[in-house]
Amino acid sequence: MKKLIAILIAFLALAAPAQAALQVDVTTPNPQPLPIAIPEFVPTTPAEAQAGANIASVIRADLERSGLFKPIDPKAYVDKITNPNVAPQLANWRVINAQALVTGAVLTQPDGLLRAEFRLWDVYGGSQMIGQRVWASPNDWRRIAHKISDMIYEAVTGEKGYFDTRIVFISESGPAIKRVKRLAIMDEDGANPIFLTRGDYLVLTPRFNPTAQMIAYMSYIGTKPRVYLFDIETGRQEMLGNFPNMTFSPRFSPDGNKVVMSLENAGNSDIFLMDLRSRAVTRLTTDPAIDTAPSFSPDGRQIIFESDRGGAQQIYVMNADGTGQRRVSFGSGRNSTPVWSPRGDMIAFTKQDKGRFNICVMRPDGTGERVITSGWQDEGPTWAPNGRVLMFTRSAQGGRGSEIWSVDVTGRNERRVLTPGNASDPAWSPLITNGGS
Repeated sequence: MKKLIAILIAFLALAAPAQAALQVDVTTPNPQPLPIAIPEFVPTTPAEAQAGANIASVIRADLERSGLFKPIDPKAYVDKITNPNVAPQLANWRVINAQALVTGAVLTQPDGLLRAEFRLWDVYGGSQMIGQRVWASPNDWRRIAHKISDMIYEAVTGEKGYFDTRIVFISESGPAIKRVKRLAIMDEDGANPIFLTRGDYLVLTPRFNPTAQMIAYMSYIGTKPRVYLFDIETGRQEMLGNFPNMTFSPRFSPDGNKVVMSLENAGNSDIFLMDLRSRAVTRLTTDPAIDTAPSFSPDGRQIIFESDRGGAQQIYVMNADGTGQRRVSFGSGRNSTPVWSPRGDMIAFTKQDKGRFNICVMRPDGTGERVITSGWQDEGPTWAPNGRVLMFTRSAQGGRGSEIWSVDVTGRNERRVLTPGNASDPAWSPLITNGGS
């Protein structure tokens, strides 16, 4: 995992920043994508030309993939940016109906780092909205592009972006009767996939900690499934506790100091909490039914989980100390794999009903349930860190394998995330912070 060296959060002055006149209202049911022009970043020397083209290309792809922007084909441009330090002739960009324009430059600093400078222009408002610098190792040019995409997204929508993030998932290969499942990680757009395990043993349910440096997952390294921790920086793995029976479905607490998981005993599973500093274990549920798939609320005060204590799989919530357990999902079907939105306003889950698996969301009290996707087998949702987008596993009827898909929380903009071979069980990282890996 590579490190972004620095980001300077400072305006590059050519014009006063515009007020929020240029804006996509993401609260509307079907917002129209914003036409935006993103020319290649101007190189200081010919050596940076490819980097300038690559950065602009990734920004276009990021914003288009969100469904909220409509990058204009560069073949339609009637003007060429040759000096991004000079205010562009915005009238030339109105001709092609661009409402926003991104101009930028790339240069190699004396210390060898690649620096990108960009400005976002309100074409019809006639002013600069933002202007900033990002620099990193030349090998990290994709992170530079994702950071710039995040800044543009936030400036236009008012919400945090999610492009400078990673996805941990299960990469699947081989015949159905002898499936090889490896722990893998990739950028949010599917680029830079890396296998973290060799496939010698089965791995399932990977989940990031809040710093995106550690992954908790379940593995059959021995004779029984156990929860393990994987350090991305060092590659070190360790079993989480020496429990006599199966442990599975791990998730970190919001502060990263605890892991909540399920422990099986005599065919029954309950939910336990382990403090990673003291390794003390607290039992949270004692019901004779199967309690599993716990997930913390963003403030760490509550835990959502699935249980069949009412006769079928349904979703329950409890306080983080195990008190106040109550059912929150009702209606037909079986509900499972709940996960709390980073905003705290919704819970996403899998609903199996009438022979189909659906991705659904509801409020934490169980009201407002609605279907986001419906398929032969759509399951295992995970939230983008801004709570705007979901990823999930989609399996097609007929045994063609599983794929990772993304969808907007409104149910629009379904897209397949390209992976090396079949893939399942995605988990989204938080935004990678400055200096994080």
